[in-house]
Amino acid sequence: MTKGLYHVHRRQRTAKYPHPHKWVNLLDRIVMGVAIAGPLFVLPQLIEIYVNKSAQDVSLLTWFFFTFFAIPWLIYGIVHKEKPIIVGYALWILFDSLIVIGILIY
Repeated sequence: MTKGLYHVHRRQRTAKYPHPHKWVNLLDRIVMGVAIAGPLFVLPQLIEIYVNKSAQDVSLLTWFFFTFFAIPWLIYGIVHKEKPIIVGYALWILFDSLIVIGILIY
């Protein structure tokens, strides 16, 4: 193992949560909020598709790749035990998948 990777591995193993430094703790909270709030911005698209039963002008390819490229991020978050990444990308995958399904249905 290289020294650089050893340092990252060592740092993650010893990191405390919540972090004792108030600014890092605040940043942790902000990032968790963003991880939850960010995916909520696709709700208007979901409502448009499922309420109006129309996916006209919505790109299947774009939303498929949004979903597809979120999967490695979720796996990365799980492997590294990074809660904001896990929560955020699980929500992105859920909402993006619902849009893809809606496009296929309508």
